[in-house]
Parts: sequence; C-alpha cells; structure tokens
Amino acid sequence: MSILYDEATRIFHLQTEHSSYQMQVGPYGSLLHLYYGPRVEDGLGHLYTPKERGFSGNPADTGNDRTFSFDTAPQEYSCFGGADYRTACLEAVSAQGAGDLDLRYASHRTGKGKPALPGLPHVYFGEDEGETLVVILRDEARQVEVELFYSVLPGYDAITRHAVIHNRGREALFLERALSCQLDMAGMGYDLITFWGKHCLERQPARTPVRHGKITAESVRGTSSHQQNPFVILCEQGTGEEQGECWGLSFAYSGNFLAGAEVDQLGNTRVFMGIHPQGFRWQVKGGGAFVTPEVILCHSSQGLGGLSRQYHRLLRERLCRGEYKLARRPILINNWEATYFDFTGEKLLKIAEEAASLGVEMLVMDDGWFGARKDDYRGLGDWVVNEAKLGMTLDQLVKGINALGLKFGIWFEPEMVNEDSDLYRAHPDWCFRTPGRAPGRSRNQLVLDMGRAEVRDYVFDAMSAVLNSAHVEYVKWDMNRHLANVWSAALPPERQGEAYHRYVLGVYELMERFVTAFPHILLEGCSGGGGRFDAGILYYSPQIWCSDNTDAVDRIRIQYGTSFGYPISAVGSHVSAVPNHQTGRVTPLSLRGDVAFCGTFGYELDVSKLSEGEKAEIREQTAFYKKHYFTINQGDYYRLTDPGISQPYAAWQVVNREKGSALLFYARLSAQGNEAGVRLKLQGLVPEKRYHIHGTGLTLTGNTLMAAGLEMPFFQGDNQSIVWEIEEV
Repeated sequence: MSILYDEATRIFHLQTEHSSYQMQVGPYGSLLHLYYGPRVEDGLGHLYTPKERGFSGNPADTGNDRTFSFDTAPQEYSCFGGADYRTACLEAVSAQGAGDLDLRYASHRTGKGKPALPGLPHVYFGEDEGETLVVILRDEARQVEVELFYSVLPGYDAITRHAVIHNRGREALFLERALSCQLDMAGMGYDLITFWGKHCLERQPARTPVRHGKITAESVRGTSSHQQNPFVILCEQGTGEEQGECWGLSFAYSGNFLAGAEVDQLGNTRVFMGIHPQGFRWQVKGGGAFVTPEVILCHSSQGLGGLSRQYHRLLRERLCRGEYKLARRPILINNWEATYFDFTGEKLLKIAEEAASLGVEMLVMDDGWFGARKDDYRGLGDWVVNEAKLGMTLDQLVKGINALGLKFGIWFEPEMVNEDSDLYRAHPDWCFRTPGRAPGRSRNQLVLDMGRAEVRDYVFDAMSAVLNSAHVEYVKWDMNRHLANVWSAALPPERQGEAYHRYVLGVYELMERFVTAFPHILLEGCSGGGGRFDAGILYYSPQIWCSDNTDAVDRIRIQYGTSFGYPISAVGSHVSAVPNHQTGRVTPLSLRGDVAFCGTFGYELDVSKLSEGEKAEIREQTAFYKKHYFTINQGDYYRLTDPGISQPYAAWQVVNREKGSALLFYARLSAQGNEAGVRLKLQGLVPEKRYHIHGTGLTLTGNTLMAAGLEMPFFQGDNQSIVWEIEEV
C-alpha cells in the first residue's frame, strides 16, 4: 500500500520507495501538512503544536480557543480571505462579491492507479503501479468544494497533485486565483533554485536562500517562456550534486504560471505553484467545476543529481507518449541555417543527397514552403504548399528524399498568422486584438485565438491536408512570439479573464488531435527554441528544440540548466555552422558534436560547404551517436561541473542503466598559460566492477574512478573537447 490512513490519528501517510508525505485532519477539520521527506514509518502528528499568536485570528467555531489559526497552521491548500495572510492557493468571489473561503475536511477516497486529467497533460500509470488519494474540503456556507488529488507512484519516488474546484451552489462563482499546490515546510534553512533566461540563453540556474518575504519565478507571457521556467527546486542549504535533501516541483502546464517560496512570520517556508493569477478570472457556473493543471513532486536525499535523475526517468517513461517515447529517433538535418527562406525542391534534394552520405537519416524542411511565404512578413496561416517555389509537389519532393534513404520532416507554426495572409483577410477576428487598438506585433505576426473551436478546426484541417499529401514522418511545431493584447471576440466581457487559459487548453486540444490522427509522426515542440520547454509540452511531443542558440559554448550552459528538470531525450540539440549565426563564435566541429550528442542529435548547416575532412568527421559523429544512443538518451546523467562558475572547463557523464558502460564528456573552454591539471571524479559506476577507459590504456575499478578520478588531457587552444568511452571488462 502506498497510501495509508490512520482512523485514530486521522493521519494520511503517502509512501514511495524512498520518501514519505504526511498530512492530518487537524483541529476544527483543518487539513494540515506534517511532513515530506525521507521515508519514515511512524505517524508524525507530534510535529504540530497549536499556539496562540498575536494578530493571527481564529475561525468563528474555535470559540474561546485562541491557539488555532489558519495564519500559522501548516496547510495543504490555503484560501484567501479567511485570516491566512500568506500566499493563498485559492481565491474565489461569489455573485454577491464575497471573497473569503473557509475550507474544512469533509471526506476522502482512495483508488488504484491514476485518473486522467481531461484536456490537460499529466503523468500516467496503471492500477498495479500506484494509488490515488482524493481529499474533499468543503465550505458549507459558500457551497464550494475542493477535491485535492494526490497520486503516488512509488517506484519513481513521485507524487502528483492537482485540485478540482466545484461550485455546488446555483449562482456563478468567479475564481481569481486557483493554484495547484503548496508545501508548508518547517523552518527556513532552504535555498530555492529557479531557472531564468532569455531568447538564446534559456534555463540558467539561480540559487537564492529563502528569506522572510517572497521569492518567485513567473511568466505572464502566455507561455511558460524563455525568461522563467515552471520548474523549481527547494533544497537544504549545503545540498550539492550528490548529497543533501531537495524537493522538486514541475508544472505540467505551458501558459502563465506562478511558483515561489515565502517565509512567514514564524520562520516557516511555504512553496507554491500554479496558474498565474494576473490576467486570470474564471467563471464557474452553478454545478460546474474547474480543474487545475498538475504539479509533479519529487524528493531526493541524494542531492540535486539524484533529483534530476528521478525526473529524467519519470518524464521519459510516465509523461512522454507515443511511438517515439523510448524508440531511437532519427539524426536529422534542418535546412534553416543553410538556406533560410531561399530554397527550392532541387536545393533540398541536393542537401539530402549529401547528408545521406554522411549518416544523416532525415531532412527537415523549415519555414518558407507555404503560401506566399518568402520572408517573415507574409503567409503565416496559409498552410498550402507553394509548388511554384518548390518546383514540384510535396509528394514528389518527399519521394525524392525517401529514394535517397532519408525520412522527411516539415515545419509548422500553427498558432500564428501574418496580416498579409489569406487567413487574416478572411478572419481578422480570429486573432487576439483589443477593441479600438491596433494589435502589437512580434516577428511581424499576430496570435490566433486557440480557445476558439473554429480556429482549431481550420488549423487541424489545413495541417492534415498537407500531411496526408505526402509521407511526412516528423513535424516541428513552432511558436515565435508571446501573447499580448489578449482579448477574445468569442468571450463576453465578464469572461475575458479566461482567455489566457483557454488559449493553452486549445493548444493542448489541437496537439491531442494531431498525435491521435498522426501517431506515426515524431512531433518536436519549439517556441523560438526553448520558450515553451515544460512538462506540459512533453506530454504531446517527446522532444523540444532546446534553444535557437546553437553555439556550442553557450549550449553547454543551456543544456546544463535544462538537465536539472528535463531528460536528455527531450533536448533538441544540433551541430551548426561557424561562425555561429547567433554569437559569431568559431568552435571546432568536434566540440560542436560532443555538446550536441547530449540530446536529440542533428545538424543545421550547409553540407555543400564542408571540406572532405569535415565530412569524414561528421560520418564519425553520426556513427558514434547511433552506437551510443540508448546510453545517452535513456541512461543516468551526471553533472560533473558547473559551467556557471568561473572555470575554464566543463564536464558531464552518462551511464547506461545496467552500469556496464559510460561516456565521459570533457570540454576545455579557455586556454591558460601554465594551466593547472584537471582531475575528475566519475559518478554512477559499480565500485566492484572493472572498467576500461578507451584511448587511455587504463583499466580501473569503479571505486577508483569515483574516489580518485581521472586526470584529463591538456589541450592547446580554446574550446577543445574529448569523449572517453568507459566499458566494463
């Protein structure tokens, strides 16, 4: 049993293989959070002692008992307006304008397996893998009921949480805030790790000691964004890669979000996550309900690296879906940086012919194949193949590429429209734009209102017509701007606060239709690179373009930050031309390949401009990646250095699940006069086993490699790298 309930103490005990989560029905029907940490067997009701605190008011039914207050109690799901002055999960306004809620325990139920979240991405598992607890809280006066879902997956050390908010009355209820979960943790000896960024430099870790007041990570851009990521880590101060306690919260949602930590007056820490309340107001009619997106919780006593490896396996195996979830994905070449908009079918066939000889397995035709699209000022939304530009039909092009032994992929940007397009001229009301105001543009485009069924129907039908006309095996789904001027012509004034969330739900509905209709197509998510890199998108596409920045040195930092919460198999990573188109940096082909190996590998360059030596090196790279694909993409990942710290080198390692082989990646980024040697201690090996390090002549035990380490080679010049294959003997 992974969920236990003690009738005498009224304690719920959720158990995974290595962790425990406890809560209790406390005084006056409150639902109190007791513990989340390393696995324990005893009930922990003794950890909560009520005490009178000045200026922390008491519920009406406490009478003369002034020891209990929602303002000081460690809660599971807090409400605004009821004398808890900390960050609240739920805020609701009645038809009369009343804004306070008072939720008390009503009942609970348990069941095997995990129910689906209709219309929302979610972790999934069967009846033999885990259980789900639903705790019902009720405000009798306001006729509001909240179901708190806790799904426990013991073998993955994971617990998922979401809430369903019911209006049991007759009159409409307006939700002003509906977060998915909170954790009320004892004390304040923690750091909060968030992941900031910008276009072309996403997911950079920022570690901040929690303090009195709030620390937040958030987006109001309509997407999870390049600027902040909906994944955070709370850890004990002093926690490192392989030691210390940490807790992760990953939001399976791709829109506006709020996550953060608040230390209260008593020095305790509340962590929270959910839909951002800014711009959010949701009407729940009488008898209706609202479902919050899912938060995926993991705890590790094995440091940040242990936590990451938990998330890697969980997201890869119990969030991603479809044929390509665990299958080897093809090495591709994308024509974008080779041609931009200037291509024909013949030019693509020449690229494909050369790429096939190098071990590449798929050609992807990027932006510019449709409508009147010859630049980014026109054509978006007109998903009709421009046969005049290609000089052939799509079917003819694809058959030509298939005849060369390559698969074919294609780029779409389904959520966007140019004003210079047939779609916009026919349906200008289909995009977000505020009445009486000219809409703002970004990349010369506007955003379609994906909350409208007719918009989704048009996009799906248009995409389907293209995909059914030829043998397409991959789609890159892009989104190249954030939302602004968000006003929907399909919603009345009092419901405009639903537009942001309805947009995300519409995108999910369209993606679900897509993966259902085209189950054999590999879908890759993208938003100007990593602007929508979150667990929500991974439910529909098992890989996401990590960043538009393909510079190998910057990519080390970007992929380092990404690895904290997302599996390597999700990371779209390619070798591009030099000088790099984003930074102008010139790096060796070997470094570009070594960095791109740790992801879904491919190329973005003009193969016709390569020397024979470079072509030979690419053949070696494609062969290496095919040989080690499953070790890289399904093995255990270890961060051996932090590239954000001022040091001239970076190193990382992958170990296959059987721990019989490993790859050690080392990059010397900047040369120094009379430089010091670098010794790396490996991770994840079996101490008693003996391993041969190819290219060194060394055969050593796992214990020696992890305790004493390896001395890395000296390099001449900047940006040099090496990969050592390590194999059990």
